[in-house]
Amino acid sequence: MTSVEEHREWRTARDRAVWSRWGIASLAHTHWLGAAPVELPGLPGRWRVEDDTVIGEPGPAGVPAMLATGGELECGNLLLRVIERDGAFALRVFDPAAAARRGISAIESFPVSDAWVREGRFVADVDAEPEMVMAVDHHAVRHDFAGTVSFELGGVELGLRVTRSGVGFSAVFSDATSGGESYRFRFLRLPAPDSHGRVQVDLNRAYLPPCAFSDEYLCVMPSPGNRWAVPIRAGERTVS
Repeated sequence: MTSVEEHREWRTARDRAVWSRWGIASLAHTHWLGAAPVELPGLPGRWRVEDDTVIGEPGPAGVPAMLATGGELECGNLLLRVIERDGAFALRVFDPAAAARRGISAIESFPVSDAWVREGRFVADVDAEPEMVMAVDHHAVRHDFAGTVSFELGGVELGLRVTRSGVGFSAVFSDATSGGESYRFRFLRLPAPDSHGRVQVDLNRAYLPPCAFSDEYLCVMPSPGNRWAVPIRAGERTVS
């Protein structure tokens, strides 16, 4: 079970991650770049990619800006961050005013209940080959699934395909509420299994993917096995 205080702390951390100055909801643009210099709306200079580095000439400080993958640079009230996907590079622009322009300011959630906390059992995919999973922009992304966490809910046996994330697991799932009562899919993090393969599955901690806050994100959608026909009325539901 999850204590009320633990869940409150989790909720506070989520709100901070989403609504802070350059938090998840502040993503305004994802600009894909190539070798040819281009001008980007609201940014100084011209931007291009050279030798796996994003270069802006001149940059915000009047000198060339050079950013590798994961690199960040402040540009006035904006934050610039470089991402890479399958050898392609993009410059992301985070703007504190982006969420207000979209008219969003809160996360709506289902009521918290211990009924949504289940004991699961992890079975590793020892010899599994990588699988291709679709992102929201229809780009196929290679996923190395670690295995499946199985658990029972309301007399139904559910399986959750998971990838490794730090010391635990991450998963993407949809359910019978998706696209109606809740966003079209959600994310979930799970702790590492104990020595007997047992894993606590707390569906109260299901959370909205970044693309629920901005269409500029490239979230991976659920694999076929993680699309459930049962309703999961737990965790974050939608953005308002």
